[in-house]
Amino acid sequence: MKDLSNYSLKGHNTFGIEAHCRRFLEYESVEEAVEIARILRQEKAPYIIIGGGSNLLLTKDFEGIVVHSAMKGCEFEDCLMVCGSGETFDDVVQLSLEKGLYGMENLSLIPGDVGASAVQNIGAYGAEAKDVIECVEAVSITTGEVCTFSGEDCCYGYRDSRFKREWKNQYLITHVTYRLSREYKPRLDYGNIRAELERQGISLPDALQLRQTIIDIRNAKLPDPKLTGNAGSFFMNPVVGREQYEQLAALYPNMPHYTIDDDHEKIPAGWLIDQCGWKGRSLGRAGVHPKQALVLVNLGGATGQEIVDLCHAIQQDVYQKFGVAISPEVNIV
Repeated sequence: MKDLSNYSLKGHNTFGIEAHCRRFLEYESVEEAVEIARILRQEKAPYIIIGGGSNLLLTKDFEGIVVHSAMKGCEFEDCLMVCGSGETFDDVVQLSLEKGLYGMENLSLIPGDVGASAVQNIGAYGAEAKDVIECVEAVSITTGEVCTFSGEDCCYGYRDSRFKREWKNQYLITHVTYRLSREYKPRLDYGNIRAELERQGISLPDALQLRQTIIDIRNAKLPDPKLTGNAGSFFMNPVVGREQYEQLAALYPNMPHYTIDDDHEKIPAGWLIDQCGWKGRSLGRAGVHPKQALVLVNLGGATGQEIVDLCHAIQQDVYQKFGVAISPEVNIV
């Protein structure tokens, strides 16, 4: 178990923001997670739980305890894949395909750790983590008990779960079990997957070809955080009621949208931001990526507050133009 003082978090957030925490605790086993839960109960200090830092924006030093999982390993039982919460999620996607297990292909190259997939209900290209999460094992910070929650228990929604609401900072996730399939059923009708496949001359891709196509699409429009600090998609796509959608569609006939149900439509936040003229613009040392308006970037030496200021400016412009509120997907600390 790691137990470090005055620890730099720069390597634990993909925005590359320099910030420190008073104490840093990292667990590599269930037993260490139980011990950290005991420390947190005993210390009664403020604490936050982080993953790979790809969904984190630090605005200042944290005068408390930061907890991180370094639990590794993946085990298989038929179509079940049990993964340590500290595993890199994209490595798990690749491993699943190597084992002939399908269902994660469309989630390829999403940054972050396995534990975050269960908290955030990560998703892309028509797929979400909840589609494959069988159960989540976690240690209760309040009691030190090892608990197992089914996917249904977690009440997953769009980029949401009980771990983000009433269970926030209440559990240390140790393992996530994914239920996959031996039968490959490609999902090709979201975003520009088919267009990219056609460009490559592929009509019916195998799972590895589909994974590579999604990786190519993401790499073409998203900056590498090792070169340009960012947290991927900064905003969630807003869901609006039918009446508001129809009013907007009448004004903007070419507005992209995705039907949620009879009463709701999802509108891409990136399109809304682009229509407000923010793509490629900057505010100080924080900017909007020129290829994807959904991504805010650290242009070099930006503080977390500068990125927050940019976020607020974009939110205000989108609301003034469309009457639609967009919310950050990123956890701002």
